[in-house]
Amino acid sequence: MAKILVVDDVQDAVNLIRRILEKKGHQVFAFTEEEDALNHARSEEMDLAVLDIKLKKMSGIEVLEELKKITPSIRAIMLTGYPTMETAQESLKLGANEYCVKPIDKEELEEKVAKVLAEG
Repeated sequence: MAKILVVDDVQDAVNLIRRILEKKGHQVFAFTEEEDALNHARSEEMDLAVLDIKLKKMSGIEVLEELKKITPSIRAIMLTGYPTMETAQESLKLGANEYCVKPIDKEELEEKVAKVLAEG
């Protein structure tokens, strides 16, 4: 199964995503701080990142750019509570493979994670 990095500034969201993905057999590394997540990615290669677009210090898109420098092959799913065509297009242009709208829908997240991992 995959190693998945999850970054969201809301602890409850991080916990929910971790539970959903661990039940699918993935190894999940969840963070509420961008720098902690990036440091982890530097020490252990990740297959997939699930990133909230709105974070504390950086945007999820900036975190994705940094992750791509560390692991160019990493795939990503962006999360947003404020879906617009601009955020969707911006995410995809910068290398995200998919995006999910919050609140998190368990089936949608499971399907998109499976799809993105299968593409790789």
